[in-house]
Amino acid sequence: MRLQSLMKDAGLSGHELAVRCGWHKSKSSRIARGVTPPSDADIRAWCAACGAEDQVPDLIAAARNAEGMYVEWRQLHKDGMRRVHERNVPLYQRTRLFRVYASNLVPGMTQTAGYATGLLTSITEFQGTPNDVPEAVQARLSRSRVLYEGHHRFALLLEEDVLHHRVCHDDAMRAQLRHLLTVMRRPNVSLGIIPRRARRSVWPLEAFYAFDSAQVAVETLTAEINVTAPSEVHTYLRAFAELSKSAVYGDAARSLIQEAVDALG
Repeated sequence: MRLQSLMKDAGLSGHELAVRCGWHKSKSSRIARGVTPPSDADIRAWCAACGAEDQVPDLIAAARNAEGMYVEWRQLHKDGMRRVHERNVPLYQRTRLFRVYASNLVPGMTQTAGYATGLLTSITEFQGTPNDVPEAVQARLSRSRVLYEGHHRFALLLEEDVLHHRVCHDDAMRAQLRHLLTVMRRPNVSLGIIPRRARRSVWPLEAFYAFDSAQVAVETLTAEINVTAPSEVHTYLRAFAELSKSAVYGDAARSLIQEAVDALG
């Protein structure tokens, strides 16, 4: 546990830390062993005792989100995928600036019904979870209304390979790519494509969604990881800024999308 590491780094025993915090020594032991979850005030006192006040924001964020930070997709999808999309609607509605890096799939809020159907069908079959694909597709499209309603801005970065990954039949893929050409004309959307041959300062990463500067959702094969610690969020936003430098926009991005459309025949 990070609090215990701070205590050791400061050269303190549990008794010495308890004295500095004004606690009974058993409280330090219970917190260090994870028996008692620390309150925000406990974390501040612990860090002050260890001379590590700069760690307070990250530790408080980690403590508040410990249960929901790492959630397996099979757990999230145990009743199907519709509820996951519906659950995220409040987060989407309150977010003003979305920064999305897509290394494998078209970002969810820009997916067409055909593309989403192909993708969610594959996910359901791979995970062996209940099949509620039609309902999940409608929930995803409903959640995507933030593109057109309210005061939301979108900075989207796609690896060029995303344009060529066929997760649906060719007609649906063609429609999806043309939809991207339409979406990128919106005044609240910035869409960049990172060419395959681009010189880059940041290597390809797992796909991630940044919601303002408060939270980053990272998508892996087995789980969704929700990052809220300020220093970690900052690292993802820094990576996004660096990746943006390797992307092309406007006519150059449209040309890459059109090339992918043409490749479908």
